[in-house]
Amino acid sequence: MKARPYLIALVLLVLVAGLLVVFRTPSNDPVQQQRKETSPQAAVEAGAGAGDAYYPTDGNSGYDVTLYDLAITYDPSSKQLQGVASVTANATDDLSRFNLDLEGLKVSDVKVGGQAAKFVQEGDHELVITPSAPLAKGKPFTAVVTYGGEPKTVEDASLGRSGWQISSTGGAFAAGQPHSATSWFPANDHPKDKAAFKLAARVPDGWTAVSNGLEGPVTRDGGWTTFNWSEETPLATYVATLAIDKFEVVRSKLASGTPVLDAYAPGMSAEKKPIQAQLPEILAYLETKFGPYPQRAAGSIWVADKIGFSLETQTRPIYAAWADLETVVHENAHMWFGDSVSISSWADICLNECLASYAQWLWLEKQGTNLDERYRGRIEELRGRSSFWAPKLYDMGKGNEFRGVYDKGLMGMHALRKQVGDDVFFKALQSWTSSHRNGNASWPEFEDHFKKASGQDLTGFFQAWFRSSGIPDDQYLLPVGVRR
Repeated sequence: MKARPYLIALVLLVLVAGLLVVFRTPSNDPVQQQRKETSPQAAVEAGAGAGDAYYPTDGNSGYDVTLYDLAITYDPSSKQLQGVASVTANATDDLSRFNLDLEGLKVSDVKVGGQAAKFVQEGDHELVITPSAPLAKGKPFTAVVTYGGEPKTVEDASLGRSGWQISSTGGAFAAGQPHSATSWFPANDHPKDKAAFKLAARVPDGWTAVSNGLEGPVTRDGGWTTFNWSEETPLATYVATLAIDKFEVVRSKLASGTPVLDAYAPGMSAEKKPIQAQLPEILAYLETKFGPYPQRAAGSIWVADKIGFSLETQTRPIYAAWADLETVVHENAHMWFGDSVSISSWADICLNECLASYAQWLWLEKQGTNLDERYRGRIEELRGRSSFWAPKLYDMGKGNEFRGVYDKGLMGMHALRKQVGDDVFFKALQSWTSSHRNGNASWPEFEDHFKKASGQDLTGFFQAWFRSSGIPDDQYLLPVGVRR
């Protein structure tokens, strides 16, 4: 039998269409679908992750946040938090959906561009939002998230406790790294997406809420007090904070006119005020080494708890009950290194901690300590202690971020200073903080910066001190500038 030509063409067209359906229709096989959904690489490509090698699902891609505008109500007696977060961002891709990070709190409503959006909370911290219409690349949008519950502390076997913590005095505070912000508000939780920050914190009368940046008006209504804060200088989410207690608040100004606000939890002011009173002198000295103070405000939050860390919460560090003067120097050095110039990835953490730790030595030098003698003495003490030299200071691996950076790291910075000379070292630090102000940078960029500033090939030096385990060879351990 012979078919007519147009029928043959029709049959062929149907067959081709069928083949296209077979090859293009997503598989319904549950095993294949599960593999797709649980693949870390697929999650990052879908937007659930900013691409950090250590924490691949932290942060999100597809947009850049410009402002977090938060309205929080917290009752210390019930430990319940209710919040509305307006997150303004620019889409960096055409988005049919996007993610925010939020842990332990329940979302009840989401609107994008004023329109109701679909949402689902997945895994430990993913809030997946599908707007009513796709978001166009290059266009700004605002997502308004209503949420609440009892905030939880984040526990990590390697990094310890962070996030929302209940104070021994009955209040609460949020602090920690690498995770903290998502325990109390939805965020794009990675340091490379920095944004301005506003907060209206409503608490029962008698309590005070302290946060980052500049203090705004305080209002009272029906037994509740609302404290307003604003930080226009972009911040990384982990250095955003909220502390609630029956604080004693002390206000002052730096010589430049920069406002200073210090908050002391009950029982802390008598011991800590004399330490904190040295802040203007500390900041003035650090300016001579690192360049102009890069923040719009300054101050402190002294909690009454012996937590395992103090933290450089932007403009207003949180200090544990054990914190001393050197801790104040360290955390305020972070206003340059960590807060103004933020890391690009968690592998770069030495940019924050090695330099802030070295600031403690610089403060001792100001008081008359001979740092070269101190350095040589430490070398002699530590030569045979392999555990001291074991941590890598760059790309140290997940969970090892804070090993070595506080002690080996500061010695590495002194060795770098002696390798290149004081004039080059401090000029390079100032040009570093200036060129990356309010932005992000990586450790390899820091190495390149010092190679250019010094005119030296520092590859071997950086490899020995920062990229390798073990004690550096003597040519790097004892540069000419530090030898007797």
